[in-house]
Amino acid sequence: MTTAEPLGAVRERVLGALRADIVAGRLRPGDRLVERELAERFGVSRVPVREAVRALVAEGFVTFDTPRRAVVRTLTRADVSELFELREALEVYAAGLAAERATVGTLKPLARLLDRAADATRADDAETLTDVNSRFHDDLLALAGNGLLVTVMHPVAGRLRWLTRRNEEWPQQLTEHRELYAAVAAGDAERARAVALAHVRTNYRSTVRHLFGDAGPP
Repeated sequence: MTTAEPLGAVRERVLGALRADIVAGRLRPGDRLVERELAERFGVSRVPVREAVRALVAEGFVTFDTPRRAVVRTLTRADVSELFELREALEVYAAGLAAERATVGTLKPLARLLDRAADATRADDAETLTDVNSRFHDDLLALAGNGLLVTVMHPVAGRLRWLTRRNEEWPQQLTEHRELYAAVAAGDAERARAVALAHVRTNYRSTVRHLFGDAGPP
């Protein structure tokens, strides 16, 4: 006798799959999320699908263009600007803390991620690079040793990952991540903050250029 999968687990499975589809671009801005079709796809009832869609709305990936029609959100220039303003404020601060608090042992996972990013850059493996680069920033945030920073960033991390996926200037990102790692490893908090600030602003201009066709404000 098989045990039925708990409703919460079903919801999380559907939510994770849909979120991954949006981040990877398999579901594109404006695409409709139809409960019946998704329930058939995942072999579940409409209830966990409905809950997953609501969660995606709360995370900023999906919106309702009518009360009953859910679509993948089209990010505006203002959306992108607000996300990067928050990222700049928190990640720059976190980089300085990481430089002050990181140890040789806690830096090793970050170094391994850079090695994986280098391999994926040579292979032009966008999916791996999106994952590894996002994990690099997650791990750097963790090195700051401030749980509240992680909690504040968590609700927007998925949307930032979504934006990063659209910016495919991978060699430049690798160079900037290496510079940031070097500053943190050297314990140079001032340098780490400066490199982090330049990195976020460069990434913002690249993202705006890819989304809207121009570099945005300097």
